[in-house]
Amino acid sequence: MTAITNEIKQEVSSFVKEYFADECEIDIDDIKDETKIIEDLDGDSLMFLSLLEIIRKKYDVQVEIKTIGKSLMKRPAETIGELTDMVLLVIEHGENIPDVAVA
Repeated sequence: MTAITNEIKQEVSSFVKEYFADECEIDIDDIKDETKIIEDLDGDSLMFLSLLEIIRKKYDVQVEIKTIGKSLMKRPAETIGELTDMVLLVIEHGENIPDVAVA
């Protein structure tokens, strides 16, 4: 379990925005927490899976993609902010993410 500091929150938020700016070929300044991944960015699930693989390696998180998928089924991440929150939960709780109540 990794403690989430303000530094990690900022780092993850910036990383998620940079990732989608690069993948969707748009200016990072056009991506806000409220930006909808599918509707506004034309993002898809493959982008999300790729992002998760990068995050798992970067933060040495041991969690199966299917475990994350189960959490997303309960509460889908539709915006950049919601996705950032999900990534932070993955970093913090790893395989225990299904036990975490996502508000």
